[in-house]
Amino acid sequence: MISPLFSHLLIPFITAMFLAITMGGSGTGPAFSAAYGANVIRKSLIPGLFGIMVFLGAILAGKGTAETMGKGLLDPEMFSITIVTIVLFSVAISLLIANLFGIPQSTSQSTVLAVVAVALYFDKFNPDKLFYEILPTWFILPVIAFFISLFFGKYIYNPMRKRGYTMSRSQNVNVQPFINGLILFMSLYVAFSIGANNVANASGPIASMTANELNISINDNFTLIMILSTLVVAPSFGIGSSIFGDKILRNTGKEIILFGKFEAVIIAFVSASLLLLASITKGIPTSLVQLNVAAILGIGVAKLGAKNIFRKTEVKKFFLMWIIAPIIAFSLALLLIYLADKLKML
Repeated sequence: MISPLFSHLLIPFITAMFLAITMGGSGTGPAFSAAYGANVIRKSLIPGLFGIMVFLGAILAGKGTAETMGKGLLDPEMFSITIVTIVLFSVAISLLIANLFGIPQSTSQSTVLAVVAVALYFDKFNPDKLFYEILPTWFILPVIAFFISLFFGKYIYNPMRKRGYTMSRSQNVNVQPFINGLILFMSLYVAFSIGANNVANASGPIASMTANELNISINDNFTLIMILSTLVVAPSFGIGSSIFGDKILRNTGKEIILFGKFEAVIIAFVSASLLLLASITKGIPTSLVQLNVAAILGIGVAKLGAKNIFRKTEVKKFFLMWIIAPIIAFSLALLLIYLADKLKML
């Protein structure tokens, strides 16, 4: 016999898994586009490796971001079953739309805005965390990723290429396995960083909701509940990767710019390091997809020039979807909260 509490919790947990599936599709490109674009790994191997590393990142380095999403933006006591379901469903729909267009989208931005919509509706919004920590990070980190990659591409990679020191297929055959292994390691590093940051978008609200429903202290038991929530949420990332990852891999790995192995290492290292830094220092949910694309653009500008890169259709589509998807999440969450309140479901 299924207990009433379990049956109630089942709905938000299923919604969280649905969100994790869409996040897995969106995160596949940033994690493995570099390795895929450099022809280092087969597509069939990516979902499994991606899911494993996301899980490890969430367990080992995801607590800070989970606390931000579960306690930092909205009073944790507000995370009821209905509110958590609405927040996660709104984010999942916005990401699903982006995935269908093959555009890697920021899960963190959509989730933060969905939670903010709830806080605004109930007049519980505390702007300090959002305006003084989260929003500045969203704007500053992609710029940093762009210029670091531009610097590496312009002042290190280009001179190496002119002198014949790059790892082309016809040169340095004995070094190729090392370079391929390094690129694969960097892709795994990116997936680990995704786990440290993006899993919290689902596990943070779920952890607060679970504590409320079980009538236990969120502050004393948050780590344990977060880990239990992660055990449910994280494996769904691999499922989403296998469903949605193919088109996103082609868009980010092949269609922005064809890059080589040395550039692939730069892209992966820069984007993953900045995301992991945001996760473990301040617990700030931020956008890996934007860090990754910014790093790719930095390399592209170093190789082909700004005009040739920013005129590309895919780049324009990315910027447009990055604006639209969080607005969809915010608006849908606000609408559903309003309807739930009027129907006395809260």
